[in-house]
Amino acid sequence: MQTPALADFRRVVVKVGSSLLVDSQAGGLKEAWLASLAADLAELHRDKRDLLIVSSGAIALGRAVLRLPAGPLKLEDSQAAAAVGQIALARTWTEALSRHGIIAGQVLVTLGDTEERRRYLNARSTIDTLLQWRAIPVINENDTVATNEIRYGDNDRLAARVATMVSADLLILLSDIDGLYEAPPEENVAARHVPSVARITPEIEAMAGAAPSELSRGGMQTKIEAARIVTNAGTHMVIGSGRRDHPLRAIAEGARCTWFLTAANPVTARKKWIAGALEPKGTLTIDAGAVAALRRGKSLLPAGVIGIDGAFARGDAVIIRGPDGAEVGRGLCAYDAEDAHKIRGRSSADIASLLGFSGRAEMVHRDDLVVSPQ
Repeated sequence: MQTPALADFRRVVVKVGSSLLVDSQAGGLKEAWLASLAADLAELHRDKRDLLIVSSGAIALGRAVLRLPAGPLKLEDSQAAAAVGQIALARTWTEALSRHGIIAGQVLVTLGDTEERRRYLNARSTIDTLLQWRAIPVINENDTVATNEIRYGDNDRLAARVATMVSADLLILLSDIDGLYEAPPEENVAARHVPSVARITPEIEAMAGAAPSELSRGGMQTKIEAARIVTNAGTHMVIGSGRRDHPLRAIAEGARCTWFLTAANPVTARKKWIAGALEPKGTLTIDAGAVAALRRGKSLLPAGVIGIDGAFARGDAVIIRGPDGAEVGRGLCAYDAEDAHKIRGRSSADIASLLGFSGRAEMVHRDDLVVSPQ
């Protein structure tokens, strides 16, 4: 498989680690480096790409602001440091991007926000809205409330979950190292660099070493795991060095890095997941007009729904059947069963008056729908 170019991608997630943002000796930001990264992001943004940043650094910045001593922190101390550092981190990205006329939006997530269906949909909807407004969401784990038992523990896997959640076609991990080597280069200076990985095998997993710096929670192991998550979802991933100025430009110009490739794409991978990997929780029966609309690539509106069975929640998978009982498709319902009953057969314009809130116009959006072959 040919190695892609950065220009090939339209929705890109960029993960930035603590050790790239924060000077562990001086305890402050690496402002010149951040300015160069912001310039790279601005160049991609001007080219109409959707961009998201997954940024570490809240705890490290909080430690610096609070002048906490070096060494491991207790959980409550880490959470308190994060509370201070998140403000500093948000301000940092806001100022860096605003110099290029770009608005930043902060999104704090926990593991449950990408594992629990309703919260997953809420987070996805918020991020999609920010992207529609041409803002750049800056996403971080909510270290102020996450505990060791319910946290990701590293932002590589968080970035992977975000990339799959928003159907990104590329995840860029900016790292202390310029990619994957056959052995940890700090242990074996003769280790060869691996420019691309078509499939994650046990041999690839065995190449990973330990975390490269004291500010990093992850290491090459977590990057390999992130690659597994995103490539299974149809997203490419690249590990590139953040130890140089203009790191994204360097990747675009062919600097040494490691590409993790996938033959799928986010749309087909998501459709496959909806069609076969999710257990349906209910059934929507639709009229003949709605059947024809779905086969033309349209979304399912409440007006076309004539029957509802099952006890399902918002975001659950449902089977969609025609008036003759034949399966028309499967999808993720935008309403729970109780609300779906209230709005079935009605115009989308009536949703607010019937439910007391303005929900989605579609019962099942076409992006969340897989139509069965005729």
